[in-house]
Amino acid sequence: MNQRMLWREGRQSLRRRLLTTLLVPLTMLLLFNSLITYVGALIYANHVHDENLINDTQTLVQMMATESPDGRVTSQAQFLLEYEPEGRNYFSVFSAKHGLIAGNPVLKPPGGLFTGDGKQPQLYDVQIDKRSLRAASLLMTNTRDPGDQLEVTVAETLRDRHKEARQILLLSIPAQTLLILAAFMLVWFGVRTGLRQLDPLTTQLANREHDLAPIGDANVPVEILPLTRTIDGLFARLRSMLALHERFIADAAHQLRTPLAGLSVHAERAKASSDPETISDALTHIQRLIQRANRTSSQLLALTRAQTTVHEAGDSAPLNLATLIPELVGQRVHEALAADVDLGYDGPAGPLWVDGDRHRLQEMLDNLIDNGLRYAGRGSLMTVSLTRESTEICLAVEDNGPGVPPSWIERLGERFFRVPGSKEEGSGLGLAIVQRIAEWHNARVRYMTGSQGGLRVEVVFPSMRVA
Repeated sequence: MNQRMLWREGRQSLRRRLLTTLLVPLTMLLLFNSLITYVGALIYANHVHDENLINDTQTLVQMMATESPDGRVTSQAQFLLEYEPEGRNYFSVFSAKHGLIAGNPVLKPPGGLFTGDGKQPQLYDVQIDKRSLRAASLLMTNTRDPGDQLEVTVAETLRDRHKEARQILLLSIPAQTLLILAAFMLVWFGVRTGLRQLDPLTTQLANREHDLAPIGDANVPVEILPLTRTIDGLFARLRSMLALHERFIADAAHQLRTPLAGLSVHAERAKASSDPETISDALTHIQRLIQRANRTSSQLLALTRAQTTVHEAGDSAPLNLATLIPELVGQRVHEALAADVDLGYDGPAGPLWVDGDRHRLQEMLDNLIDNGLRYAGRGSLMTVSLTRESTEICLAVEDNGPGVPPSWIERLGERFFRVPGSKEEGSGLGLAIVQRIAEWHNARVRYMTGSQGGLRVEVVFPSMRVA
């Protein structure tokens, strides 16, 4: 399925998302740049017009000094000063002694505007008829009355300034737009080229059939490393699960071969014989072999579950072993009495908290107790105890049975291992299940000879603090 078909299905596109993410900032950048351009153009236009305004004021002062000694402004000069195609400009001449001589009476410089001799033009803002104006004022001496001073002011509206700023903006927008478009095309090309680096990885994964080997970090872009490492983690979990399945199949075939073969032999024996005793004996053997097969299959399933070392959210919770273990031991008392085994518990009164899974712990303790009931022998004693060891908690199951020779203790916990010479039938999976469940809880298992010569199995858990 090609990319266009995926787009039509409404699937998310990384390329489209990248381009959209970049297009919005580029558009905002164009608007911001346009604003900056307009402000800059307006500042430039104000500077130019201020210079022209000062020149007009100085020209009017010179003209009045040479051509109008009485401070009057001719009608022609007044027309030129006030003329504006779409509005009007303003001027005024105020005498310190006689007041307004010419021009607009509202356009009077504010008090305190002039400092020093007043020969330098002064610029300021003013409003007339709700219009904002920019004005320039100068002081000059009245040639007819040397003791009198004239305030000469020329003002203009801001329309031309804004108009010129807009013209500059309109001239710059096409160039800026082309620049942004060119940048966007370069980004689009870069994104398209960059995403092509995923093609070899896609091809590599597509060509795999049953290969779950890690992708590795070689020739993988840095930005894709988190994804490939996550895929490698997934492959590792799949390899582990497949290995468990393959091991389960192999173990099942290994362990069920003998009872199935026995079932076939005794079934043929019962079928071929007419002797009631022979048939009864064959059925007894068949029943025992069926029980053995059931127990073996159950323990194989338990071992497979115990070998799953991946912790999912909610698998574990704070557990008080001082409350849980006595409860679980109490559930096995009737079986112990039936096997003529004295099963007891010894532990502290205070809480002993661990982070664990109740069902797995019950399965582990059941296998430890089953191991004692099976091999300790009738009339034996079995004690389940809990003790605190510094920052750890020790769960121990000890019996006074025949025990295990020291040369074989190190092999306890191996799959299908049974102590040579043992008369009791078993699958050799019970302690292997205990070992795997302990590893799931980050605990360790210790095998040793008990104080009364039997077997002692200790499971040491890291304790946890509960607020």
